[in-house]
Amino acid sequence: MPHDLVIGTYTEQLPHIDGHAEGVLAARFDGSEVSGVSVAARVRNPSWVAVTPDGTRVYAVAETGPDGGLLAFSRSGDGALTLLGEVSSGGADPAHLTVHPSGRRLIAGTYSGGTVSVFTLNGDGSIGARTAFVQHEGRGPDDARQEAPHVHQLSVDPVTGDVVVVDLGLGEVRWYALDDDGGLTLRPEATLSSGAAGPRHLAFHPDGRHAVVVNELDSTLDVLRRDGDRFVRVSTVSTREPGATGDNSPAAVRVSDDGSTVFVTNRGDDTIAVFSFDADVSRAALVATEPARGRS
Repeated sequence: MPHDLVIGTYTEQLPHIDGHAEGVLAARFDGSEVSGVSVAARVRNPSWVAVTPDGTRVYAVAETGPDGGLLAFSRSGDGALTLLGEVSSGGADPAHLTVHPSGRRLIAGTYSGGTVSVFTLNGDGSIGARTAFVQHEGRGPDDARQEAPHVHQLSVDPVTGDVVVVDLGLGEVRWYALDDDGGLTLRPEATLSSGAAGPRHLAFHPDGRHAVVVNELDSTLDVLRRDGDRFVRVSTVSTREPGATGDNSPAAVRVSDDGSTVFVTNRGDDTIAVFSFDADVSRAALVATEPARGRS
């Protein structure tokens, strides 16, 4: 079954990336190859994109200076994007956004700004009023990479409905209660500290009892198990083959629909690490590394 892809890119040279794309890309994947790559929207540095479940709306961050932007698009059947509007992200270098499962809110975070914002989504898909704004404060133990808060990913806990914020700079994963008006309240008892490991992204397991966190700074994968209304770390495994050398920075983590497999991308090794997952003992085991067939 072919899949339509919406791809975020960098369009400019920035301190951390040599971008040379032209905007948001559209393509098709048939299970073996990607084809029909085209520019769906010519915008600056749309480095992260999110698509609504019905595929009719696309949201993108815009890393465009000291106060980045959030873009909303309508999406036609042929994949073409029409800009619906742009709002401020509330901080420098927006890194991630996600559409709330209800489809009524957009949650966004900024890397350099260390902020989290919640917005209403209007009926036409455009971004409406900001209902919450949180400024993270502090730093982590790594002087080079954790000198300030760096919000890197946001998700929604499928069991509690909390907003989950992964902050690489603080070395923490934080849980915020989301109220009916779109406000956020920190649940400090649920905060999970990863310290110098540098948590980057989290993925929930379909059983509702587990989650996994990939750590960028030490190339590890943490397995978390739900304990009441919080999670605890129960095991940790490397994302690299034994004996691997050189710099490496894991990026994304995904769990298969049946929960049996976890995938992690390794930048540096340029591999996709494949783990088996045993929910009975809350452990992941590296079973293979697949070449990414590209360079990070």
